[in-house]
Amino acid sequence: MKGFLEDANYSIGLLDEGATLADVIDNCIYEHTHSGKRAFYVGDLGKLVKKNTQWQNVMAPIKPFYPVRCNSTPGVLEILGTLGVGFACSSKSEMALVQDLGISPENMIYTNPCKQASQIKYAAKAGINIMTCDNDIELKKIARNHPNAKLLLHIATEDITADEEMNMKFGTTLKNCRHLMECAKELGVQIVGVKFHVSGSCKEMQTYIHAISDARCVFDMAEEFGFKMNMLDIGGGFTGSELQLEEVNHVIRPLLDVYFPKESGVNVIAEPGCYYVSSAFTLAVNIIAKKTVEYDKLLPSGVEQTRNDDEPVFTYYINDGVYGSFASKLSEKLNTIPEVHKKYKEDEPLFASSLWGPSCDELDQIVENCLLPELSVGDWLIFDNMGSGTLGEQSTFNDYQRPLIYYMMSFSDWDEMQDAGIASDTLMKNFFFVPSCIQLSPEDRFSTAA
Repeated sequence: MKGFLEDANYSIGLLDEGATLADVIDNCIYEHTHSGKRAFYVGDLGKLVKKNTQWQNVMAPIKPFYPVRCNSTPGVLEILGTLGVGFACSSKSEMALVQDLGISPENMIYTNPCKQASQIKYAAKAGINIMTCDNDIELKKIARNHPNAKLLLHIATEDITADEEMNMKFGTTLKNCRHLMECAKELGVQIVGVKFHVSGSCKEMQTYIHAISDARCVFDMAEEFGFKMNMLDIGGGFTGSELQLEEVNHVIRPLLDVYFPKESGVNVIAEPGCYYVSSAFTLAVNIIAKKTVEYDKLLPSGVEQTRNDDEPVFTYYINDGVYGSFASKLSEKLNTIPEVHKKYKEDEPLFASSLWGPSCDELDQIVENCLLPELSVGDWLIFDNMGSGTLGEQSTFNDYQRPLIYYMMSFSDWDEMQDAGIASDTLMKNFFFVPSCIQLSPEDRFSTAA
């Protein structure tokens, strides 16, 4: 059946009405406390089903193409594959992963802005024709290695309010689009559409208006050159918030109806990544070392000291860091705060604390300053919203052990999949029943994504 890996080495726990995700985390911590205290994830795959339903309710008929780099674990890819989601791949390994699901090449796009020639050849051999391009050097490279390629011109957006400048690093200008079309015509390469991307940190919806208007200009320009354009990719930047999704839809829907009406034959797609997976995964880490430090060394520069000198200040080292699950911390702010797993009194004193990874590297800082009760080596911390940018290829720095992954889904979400006609005997083989009184052994009942 399309959407399932025949040799996938994992399973999914079906939670009955009396069991919760918190119960699963409690049980896993209990087991790990007695077997090695390794960091682990609990992934609620039912949230992917809910997010897809939400997308269809708000954004249809815009088809989602999931960026594999966000989270390439097999449970995620297989569930999304069965839901009919397309895939945006940025490397040969990602294309191979999706191919193994039995996904047709028509449901895959190659989106890396800086492609290796060998990987372009791989895409050509696999029949993956749709890919993005934003400069003439890339265009010539594609022409040499994939003559049947169908290009989406990646145009830049003026995201002046975003914290990051990524949108101006990739994407071409309207003026340069004409030059690229001239080059494509000479090289015999097809241009079939336009892509743009608006950052998730952008708060100005006007950016979408400008981007869609620019895309329409490129489509009009393409007619002059005889290109038959049939695809518009509005990119990613969807945070997972239903409110943000509705705000974006409210802005783009009237424009799409005017500039790219149904009768135009233009297929509109998007690349929601963290939208699907961010909230679906929770990470549990263990404290492996602890020390007391001077308060002024913990404070960020420029912040005044306001505490009592007699209060201790703690630095904790955990068994995961920026060379593993917190890799995104090197380029962006952590969007989740740690939660202490063990129970503590409401009036228990809180102390200034910082969290560091296990590498002893000066870059391996997870949380610079937070308030926590005093913790001990062996205690556990929980991080929510850890499903995006944390579960791809990870470093082997300092003998880093990849966290185990435990997949779960509620019976109600499973029923929703059955009602949608996407559940099968093949899928059922990956599931096992989790009673409300949970006593699960990772060795006996869970398989993990390697």
